[in-house]
Amino acid sequence: MNAVPHNTATVMVIGAANIDIVGTSEQRLAWADSNPGRVLTTPGGVGRNIAENLGRLGRSTALCTVVGDDAFGAELLRSVCAAGVDTTASRVVAGRASSSYLSVHGPEGELAAAVNDMSILDALDGASLAERQTLLNAASAWVLDCNLQESAMAWLFSQRPRPPVYVDAVSAFKVQRLRPWLSEIRLLKLNGQEACALAGLPPLDALPDWIAAAAWLHAQGVQRVVLSLGARGVYWSERGGHAGLQPPLPSTKVNSTGAGDALLAGVVHQCEAGAHLGQAVAFGAACAALTLASPASCNPQLSVAAAQQLLQATA
Repeated sequence: MNAVPHNTATVMVIGAANIDIVGTSEQRLAWADSNPGRVLTTPGGVGRNIAENLGRLGRSTALCTVVGDDAFGAELLRSVCAAGVDTTASRVVAGRASSSYLSVHGPEGELAAAVNDMSILDALDGASLAERQTLLNAASAWVLDCNLQESAMAWLFSQRPRPPVYVDAVSAFKVQRLRPWLSEIRLLKLNGQEACALAGLPPLDALPDWIAAAAWLHAQGVQRVVLSLGARGVYWSERGGHAGLQPPLPSTKVNSTGAGDALLAGVVHQCEAGAHLGQAVAFGAACAALTLASPASCNPQLSVAAAQQLLQATA
């Protein structure tokens, strides 16, 4: 497994790694029928994607995940190592199949449906994390995804002292796992559907709704909220501080899978460098736009220079 120097401040990403099998139709999807199009198989998973993107942005990054002892598992670790990510904290589980995510997209890249097989993540539990405690405690920040099991969440949030925690909600169902720990989160990135499910709010249709969702999360103790609203942009808010709306940046949408992971990676990278949340979200929006234009879940051309160039071109 790949290792990075231990004298650097390392962001530890803890979450899922899975193979993405992405089918995109050439024409409008016809259900219950075969659709001509293209199928692409690439490394993915929310945690793994965030780690790869952080590595491509030059951030010292480590990944704590589990994979099977199969060809998919070997490729998942190889691909993230190629981006400069330390995988020492990751575990290969004998006799288990690696996680996989199958998605179907329309001709404009929009997600139509998906199926995931992530049962191997039950091996990334509190006991497994405890075995990696030294590596985890050495990190300057943790980035968690809500694919983690409840026992893993409980172990992580019970640690004292603990580095700052950034979290990706992942889905409206899985974000519910955060309820006991909301006051422990420095930054939560979620979309409108996830915010509604967590806060018990009606659909978020306009700015007052976004403000209300962020206010509810702040009242639970979340320090910073990054609310991804698709074509409407990203609403961001600091507890007792500033808030704003980041418009979406122009992009040729090829595949929407992974854009939210790139958004959070960009935000984490900038926040860890001391940037204001609004600046961090703008940079994250550029990372997301670059990822939308890539057929893979992570754009291999992502870099700080590419994101800054896009921001300058749209200023």
